[in-house]
Amino acid sequence: MPKQCIIALDLEGVLSPEIWISVAEQTKIDELRLTTRDISDYDELMQRRLKILDEHNIKLSDIQSVIEKLPLLDGAREFLDELRSTHQVIILSDTFAEFAKPIMKNLGYPTLFCHNLEIKDDRIVGYKLRQNNQKQHAVEALQSLNFAVFAAGDSYNDVTMLCAADKACLFHATDALKKQFPQFKAAESYDELMREIVLFGVSLTMKI
Repeated sequence: MPKQCIIALDLEGVLSPEIWISVAEQTKIDELRLTTRDISDYDELMQRRLKILDEHNIKLSDIQSVIEKLPLLDGAREFLDELRSTHQVIILSDTFAEFAKPIMKNLGYPTLFCHNLEIKDDRIVGYKLRQNNQKQHAVEALQSLNFAVFAAGDSYNDVTMLCAADKACLFHATDALKKQFPQFKAAESYDELMREIVLFGVSLTMKI
């Protein structure tokens, strides 16, 4: 009998817009447009963000009001619904629970593993990782339970997850990331991503 397959997906850039880019557009603060596509060191990126929020007196509720209005990426809900009809799916994200609820509602409440913010009087004063390198550890934990894992992501903070997975695919990734990691298939549409997932499932059945 082939292994059961679990799909691990990044959230921002794969199913939803980048939250911080949306906040940057709302606040007109260009430096908030930087994401893990631009800076691979997550702590460096977050410390920059926290400093900017403090300097501009931007509160948690201000960011949540932006997130409430965010649409999903075009076709994301339909893709995820189709995928969940045949596979177990886990969203592995470096976002925060305090940000993610409206997006999860729009996606039909899939399972989400993410982090938490440290809040004081509606101000974001820090953040707490659920676990360092949690995406990779989650994939490896699922594999230890004898699942085969297909992973998809778009940024530098997804790379260890992609490397750990049994099969992986970049999705809407930058040219620089695709050039740096040519071992991963690069999908530009949900149809292409679904095709890679289906092919992975077929490959598992051929290993009987």
